[in-house]
Amino acid sequence: MYQFTKPDNIVEVLEKSISKFSQRPYLGTKNVKLKQYDWITYSDFGKRVDNVRSGLSQLGIGRDDAVGIISNNSTDWAVCFFAASGLGARFVPMYEAELIQVWKYIINDANVKVLFISKKEIFEKLKNIISSIPALKKVIIMEGEGQDTLADIEKKGASRKVKSSYPEQSAICILIYTSGTTGDPKGVLLSHGNITNNVHSSMVSFSDMNENETSLSILPWAHVFGLAELVIFCNLGGSIGIVESATTVAEDLALVKPTFLVAVPRVFNRVYDGLWTKMNEEGGLPRKLFVMGVESAKKKRELAAQGKSSFITNLKFKIADAVVFKKIRAKLGGRLARSMTGSAAMNVEISHFFWDIGIPLYDAYGLTETSPGATMNCPSKFKIGSIGPAMDKCRIVIDQSVVEPGAKDGEIIIYGPNVMQGYYNKPEATAAVMTHDGGFRTGDRGRLDEEGFLFITGRLKEQYKLENGKYVFPVAIEEDIKLNHFIENAMIYGEGHEFNVCIVIPDFAALDKWDKINNLPDGDSVEKIELKSLNAAKKHDQMIKRDDVINFLTNEITNTLKGKYGAYEIPKKFIFISEPFTLDNGMLTQTMKLKRRVVVEKYKDQISALYSK
Repeated sequence: MYQFTKPDNIVEVLEKSISKFSQRPYLGTKNVKLKQYDWITYSDFGKRVDNVRSGLSQLGIGRDDAVGIISNNSTDWAVCFFAASGLGARFVPMYEAELIQVWKYIINDANVKVLFISKKEIFEKLKNIISSIPALKKVIIMEGEGQDTLADIEKKGASRKVKSSYPEQSAICILIYTSGTTGDPKGVLLSHGNITNNVHSSMVSFSDMNENETSLSILPWAHVFGLAELVIFCNLGGSIGIVESATTVAEDLALVKPTFLVAVPRVFNRVYDGLWTKMNEEGGLPRKLFVMGVESAKKKRELAAQGKSSFITNLKFKIADAVVFKKIRAKLGGRLARSMTGSAAMNVEISHFFWDIGIPLYDAYGLTETSPGATMNCPSKFKIGSIGPAMDKCRIVIDQSVVEPGAKDGEIIIYGPNVMQGYYNKPEATAAVMTHDGGFRTGDRGRLDEEGFLFITGRLKEQYKLENGKYVFPVAIEEDIKLNHFIENAMIYGEGHEFNVCIVIPDFAALDKWDKINNLPDGDSVEKIELKSLNAAKKHDQMIKRDDVINFLTNEITNTLKGKYGAYEIPKKFIFISEPFTLDNGMLTQTMKLKRRVVVEKYKDQISALYSK
């Protein structure tokens, strides 16, 4: 039995912070009209939690009842989460951008008794199926006022208060449904101890963090990585500004001025790519200074590894830092002292770049089933390219019995108080991923170095063999392809075949600029005139059929991969498409992972044609 650090439930985590940091700001919401953030203090947040908890109690919610929510991140979301927890209820979060059939499945499977819905538009989508869900007793609209609104629940709760109950560490806190790439979602049972252990182990890794920390919440709290940020900052007494949308991140960074940022690699990749794009477009002195800074930073780093230094190199870097890098830091709010990424492996070159400009970027690793943290780079222990050593109270084991003979890696198994309680209503699925002694089989391949740092090498379910018997790990190749400025998304395929092929979605904003700058021929003048009259979608459909565009993108991808991958890994043929992989067309999960089988099924005829030629 693991020893859990106190407080070992999130109810006491919140109440401790309300007592200690009552007048400090906890959550901030963007005021779009005034271009500023409005903040709620810990004290006022706690009063709202008290009222909603009391209102839910009047609706009959108690221990182990399921309270669902369909909402993006908001102060209301957090209030409902802590309120339900204070009654010993299970919180069941769902995304606003979700398929109706997925909402229905989760509400049914989790036996949701009370459901919070952020907007009336979502209620309209659900109203015809609500009556067919037997456990669902009440639907509460979070916006507006009147009967069956959140405001109504708070008002009724304020008139008759109900004290908090304090769940045991083993009590279920939240039921998070993984948006799996195949089959129905699985409900991951995470206890209060699971969640609070992640909070305490994170504080061991980042022991210098305190109540003065500020973050910009980018990741959804319906995902465990985002949820961890919400609870960790609550424990600290820190502040979290909630991003308005994915398109306003740059503006919101400038307003919130975070000291700490948690995001997925794609966010940092986009920042990096955007900087290079801007410098290449500007050219002249700004680009020269930027390149000088990047090159001098790399040289400075290499010399430092040898215990050496260069006056000229240091001077070049100092000039670039003062003129260019300082402006980049200002664009990110000017106070960003460090950042963290997870969910996928970070590109080493990009990690080095952020470190070089004065923003340490720490890779971490975990899954929904591990609450999420399992390994983490931190100020006292970090190695770029790795996903860190095991976190406090966590243990990593590499099982080589499930991979090919002679391999130096194996399946990553995680042990610790962060490991889930199981999958709800799925004992067979739980048994399939749990070892006899309580370890969680991640399905990821990895290796541990001599210092205990973990490196991801692939995904067991996604790896495949080519006809020649050689293994391919497609995700790593795809991530490197997507780093190219002209590529939005890509999927590698080749199982059982002689070579790999690749389905590619170009970044049409970048490709349009390239086409305009190069003014390459695309047929006679009549065809050009017709092309300009087409809408953007049709124009892009036409564009990716042109030989000049196909050759250009093929060379871009091949050159990106050369030198890093073996010839057998680099795709030989390509399918260029204009339709993106999205949640709506069923090709992506909520965490932006590819549903490979869905993609292959849709493009099976085109794939077959590549191999038949």
